[in-house]
Amino acid sequence: MTVVNVKPAERLQERKVKEALRWAGDLFVSRGWRSEVWSGTDPVVMSNVRFLAGYRRPVLFDPALVAMVGEVIQDGDRIGEIEQRLRPHHPAESRPVILHLLWKGALRADLSAPLDGETVVARP
Repeated sequence: MTVVNVKPAERLQERKVKEALRWAGDLFVSRGWRSEVWSGTDPVVMSNVRFLAGYRRPVLFDPALVAMVGEVIQDGDRIGEIEQRLRPHHPAESRPVILHLLWKGALRADLSAPLDGETVVARP
């Protein structure tokens, strides 16, 4: 497992930030995990990650619909195609589940482009 701490590049030289990152890194390594510090990325990728973070809580999603998405997805599907396959569920029900699966890594997509119904997804 790798744990990633994210801080703006301009803050990495602040004493408190350096100490906090060093402490966290040491803790993660002591648990056998890898630790990385990221200080920036493509703004579209960051926007997508922030957006997907809103779908991180599994208790918000119907487990039966989550399982159904797992059953119907085919590598190379677009999000809109998956939603069509899940009818009679409305896209307002199914899209959040797809986004949740992207957040938790059960699906993957190119995050360098804005997420929409044309986004291609696949299993990891």
